[in-house]
Formats: sequence, structure tokens, C-alpha cells
Amino acid sequence: MALAVVVVGAAARQWWPDVVLVVGTVVVGVLVWRFGRGLGVGVVVVVAGLCQVPGLTQAPITSTDAYRYVWDGRVQLSGHSPYGYVPLDDRLAQLRDPVLFPGLSPDQRSGVTSIPDDPAQLPVDDARTRINRPGVPTIYPPVAEAYFTVVALFTPWSVGTLGLQLAAALIAIALTWLLAVQNPRWAALWGWSPIVALEASNAAHVDVLAALLITAAVVTAARRPKLAAVLLGAAGSVKLLPLLLLPAFRRRRPLVALGTFITSYLPHVLAVGALVLGFLPGYLNQEGFEDGSSRSAILALLLPPEARQVVAAVLALGLAALAFHRARRDPLAVTCCWLYGAALLIATPTYPWYGLPLIALAALASRPEWIAVPLASYLAYASFGHDTRQGLIHLAAAVVVAGALTIRHQLVAKSGLTAPPLPANTGERDESHRPRNLGRLR
Repeated sequence: MALAVVVVGAAARQWWPDVVLVVGTVVVGVLVWRFGRGLGVGVVVVVAGLCQVPGLTQAPITSTDAYRYVWDGRVQLSGHSPYGYVPLDDRLAQLRDPVLFPGLSPDQRSGVTSIPDDPAQLPVDDARTRINRPGVPTIYPPVAEAYFTVVALFTPWSVGTLGLQLAAALIAIALTWLLAVQNPRWAALWGWSPIVALEASNAAHVDVLAALLITAAVVTAARRPKLAAVLLGAAGSVKLLPLLLLPAFRRRRPLVALGTFITSYLPHVLAVGALVLGFLPGYLNQEGFEDGSSRSAILALLLPPEARQVVAAVLALGLAALAFHRARRDPLAVTCCWLYGAALLIATPTYPWYGLPLIALAALASRPEWIAVPLASYLAYASFGHDTRQGLIHLAAAVVVAGALTIRHQLVAKSGLTAPPLPANTGERDESHRPRNLGRLR
């Protein structure tokens, strides 16, 4: 909890926040590794709850996304679609308040009455509002929008983002419990993480909900594969990145997940038609996903933007095929962990909170080395505009992961141990513990 206080305080005061965050996360990891074997579920969950408290004392620090979440929920409660209106639209002026629009009252006019012809060219920020990209419609998928609406239903306008911050904190604690039921020691890597303290209860990033749904999907996959697929599809409808895990869910599970994802869009398609894509295409263009200009930082060390896109696509397809092939022999949590982490290393998205699901998967799979990837994202985020430095930072994270994997394989080889497939991979029940097998002669 003290580390959470220090990290949130350093971020709020801009006192070497990324360095403090990295050091704090490493300290938590060392403590869990050294002293975590005797931890119980209750202790891990209670401490995780305490770690969420410091973030609630500050307005969102790492981004202004939470203000957009508040607005989207409010717009839907008013009977309108956030895919069909932009925050500055004068037709929604009655929804403005001093928290979201400190420079624009309901009686004032912004001059905006429709979606701009080329919203990708608009500036990200506007001094009249705390909502980022206020001249474009939302980019968030339907399950995320449903979540914003539910929180908005119980949140007074005057408290701003606090309702979402509380909701994100509760989700982080719930995910800690889900992980602790599997393994209390590794659950602490998520629940006590300064990253989670900063991005859940403070920034209220919706990625924490995606992390919960992904983890629930992996945990339930063995006994209830269709439910797991529904959960994965719902996670994809919170943030699109979880759909990258589809190759790890073999047989008919990917089809159920895709069906869930598509079905979530149907009500919005009926309401606004093609506008349901919102600003997503423009966002992908702005963020460099279309031309590779500011993505794939590791590949950028050697390749021009055009070649990066091709190589990144080939690597992504190769990893998907490998995950599909190994899904029957490796634990599902392990496959999902390296697949998600490798995708982040290939694409190197600008925003470090995209790595929240990876922290949960690393805890579930007992693969703490993958936390180096979101840590690298924070250092790279602070180095935005310095392409070579960003590439080297992400490359260092890849080296850490590769080194840990190599050491683990060597230790397993020397010990003569093997890692048989878990029931979660095959859907088969483990019958070896049943009484009728005891005492049999073979």
C-alpha cells in the first residue's frame, strides 16, 4: 500500500513517475517472489483493496479517457448514441456540466452540430472540455458502452469520474479474488501492482474490465467452454485486443466468441447504421496502425514503415498459428499470456494501460517475466517522439522475457520434469484423483 501511495503521489506531482512506477513494480515482484508462498486468499484480497485507495484520492492522472467514459454513459442515458454524436455537438448541450465542460456552459454554443467530414484532422484536445477528442464520436465497443451506462446510472454528475474510479477499483479487487482462488501468491502480482493501483482506481481505464473477462474466460474454459467463449467475446467488445486470443480457444469456441462480439453490435447497428464504427478508423490512422509510422517500435529499429507492416502481419499470423497448434498441449493461461504479450511487443501500442490484461494473464500463468512488457510501455510512453529510444526500451523487455523463458526451459530440462497438458486445454476431466484409482496394481 505504501508503494501504491508513492507511485500515485509521484505521478500526480510528475516527480519521475515512470521510474518510480518501474521501481515500485519490481519491489512488489521481489517481495511476492521471496515471501509470497504462505499468503492466503483473504490477505491478498484485503491488501489489494487497500492498494486501490490512494488512486481514489486523485483525479485521473495518466490520461483523460475517464471523462469520455462519463460522457458516453451520460449520452446513452439521455437516449442518444455516442456513435452518432460528438461531445461538442450543440444538440447535446443540455448534458454539459462544469466538470466535463469547464469552458462551455449549456447556454453557450460550440458551433458543432454534426460529425465533421474529416475528424482525423481535428486536434486531440479542446480547452473548453476535459474530454479528449471532443470533435469525434466514440471509439469504444458496445460492452464497454454498456458498462459506462450502468456506472453513469448510479453516479451524480457532480462527482465526475469518481463513480468510474470506484467501479474500476472494485473490478480490480474482484479480479484479485479470482486469481487468488487459483494461486494467492501469484495473484498478488496483479492485486498489489502499482500499475493496477494507478490505472484502475485512478485512471479508471476500461482495460481492467477486459482483464477480468479474459481471466474469467481462461479459468472457466475447462468445464464450461461455451461460457468461456462468450466471456472472451465480451472482452473483445470492451477492447478489441482480446480478440487476438481467439487462436488459443480451439474447436467451436472461437465461433461462439465471434458471435458474441458481433451480436453486441447489433442494437447499435439498428440505431445508427454504419456510424457504429465511430472514430475507430480515424483513431487507427492517427495512432499509426494503418501505415506503421509510429508502431512496431522494435521492427522500426531496422525496417521502414512499409516493411514493418508486412513483417508485423507475418509475425502475427505465425504466432496465431503457433498458439492454435500448441493449445492442446500447453496450459491455456500460458498460451494466452505469451500470445497477448507477443502481440504487444510486435505492435508496441503507445498507451501502457493496454498491458493491464497481460499482468492478469502473467499472474494466472505464473509467468512474471511478461510484466516487463507493460513496464517498458511506460518508459516508452515517456519517450514518445524518440523512436530509437522507444524501440530499444521495448527490445529490452523482449530480451528479459526471452531470457526468463530460456532459464525456465533449462531448469526443467535439468530436473527431468515434464509439463503435461492441463484439463483446461483438452476439456477432459482429470480422473486420477478418484478413489477407485487408489490402490490399483498395474
